[in-house]
Amino acid sequence: MQYDVVVIGSGPGGYVSAIRCAQLGLKTAVIEKYKTFGGTCLNVGCIPSKALLDSSEHYHNAAHTFGTHGIGLKDLSVDMKQMIARKDDVVQQNTAGIQYLFKKNKIDSYQGVGSFKDKNTIVVRNEAGQEETITTRHVIIATGSKPTSLPFLPVDKQRIITSTEALNLQEVPKHLIIIGGGVIGLELGSVYARLGAKVSVVEYLKSIIPTMDGGLGKELQRVLKKSLGMEFLLGHKVTGAQANGETVTVSMENAKGEAITLEGDYCIVAVGRTAYTDGLGLENIGIKTEDRGNKISVNEHLETAVAGVYAIGDVIKGAMLAHKAEDEGIYVAERIAGQKPHINYNLIPGVVYTWPEVASVGETEEQLKERGVKYKAGSFPFKASGRAKASMDTDGFVKVLADAATDEILGVHMIGPRAADMIAEAVVAMEFRASAEDIARICHAHPTYTEALKEAALAATDNRPIHI
Repeated sequence: MQYDVVVIGSGPGGYVSAIRCAQLGLKTAVIEKYKTFGGTCLNVGCIPSKALLDSSEHYHNAAHTFGTHGIGLKDLSVDMKQMIARKDDVVQQNTAGIQYLFKKNKIDSYQGVGSFKDKNTIVVRNEAGQEETITTRHVIIATGSKPTSLPFLPVDKQRIITSTEALNLQEVPKHLIIIGGGVIGLELGSVYARLGAKVSVVEYLKSIIPTMDGGLGKELQRVLKKSLGMEFLLGHKVTGAQANGETVTVSMENAKGEAITLEGDYCIVAVGRTAYTDGLGLENIGIKTEDRGNKISVNEHLETAVAGVYAIGDVIKGAMLAHKAEDEGIYVAERIAGQKPHINYNLIPGVVYTWPEVASVGETEEQLKERGVKYKAGSFPFKASGRAKASMDTDGFVKVLADAATDEILGVHMIGPRAADMIAEAVVAMEFRASAEDIARICHAHPTYTEALKEAALAATDNRPIHI
């Protein structure tokens, strides 16, 4: 078969890119090594983890806040089998949805591993070892990433596990040890802490979610410790882990170099993800991956060193975010079709789906200080929000950073209820180069959580918030 575009990988970047290519009139095919579409995000990442986060949040609220609302319950319990089954059903609905979209847009799909014979010829090898060859004018590599493994932390997928296995536990751990204080570890830790597990987070750096604004990490650590009893061992270097029957012993060193051990029944290794390029046959077309991180180098148009071969998402530089991959997939599709799209990488939001949620866009205070930029900061706590008081979600704050001279918004950072949805207002404002005063003068419905953003903008404009 001859195609205009072949996309290797059907995760958020791959399937969105394929759909946009088809919309633009390009004959398109997608190659997927697994039996279901959607990649990590839909199968073992974003979607199933959010399903479990929602289920565990319902249970936690029933156990801890329903009484305050005047709702009485008896014999509350966790049915892990049903919780996992619901999660699996959510995954199935989403992956089936992609199959429908491919059919609707007349996109051909191939199941198997796609590898380059040359830059225009792709060999697809299925599980049975059978091969099929297709040709194409353009190729988009969208093969995503896999959990990073460490040589001194052997994963047995039984007691020492990755995020993938953590989505299918058949019991609530007694003591769950998480290695890594980033997004994945904190989200999964929240799931099981809400269900009653003791959770210990071990992080090499001195703060959790270290890539986000420093104030967010401090507040999130405080809230998770207060509301869920999570334990944090920051500045600790893990040196090994050993499974023995139904227990796991994790060894580490603290900042003073003293040896410490923790014993639990499960250990999640959540130290990041590595670009997945195995089996692509990149060497056949002269593409080399970076020594560290296995990333593929691309130019400003996301084209590799080989003309007509593009790469998007987790396999290239930048944040490993599904929505970044989607935007890059659309960008490449439109470039191939002769359009002139753009991506503003400074305005790709980051989100942590704990509760409270954490969301951020633009530059942090630390980055502005490092660049020597003069800025104004305004913040507003949710404890002063009428809507937050009504829903008993008073932890957290919104922070707005604006240029000291022009008042242009440089960054917005928030931790609080529905921050994942609220951040979109900040992204839109910053895309149009809005000032803090612009947001402050926009009428926000009352009572809503978004009023906190308006108040923070008022504080940043000339320190005139109304409700504090």
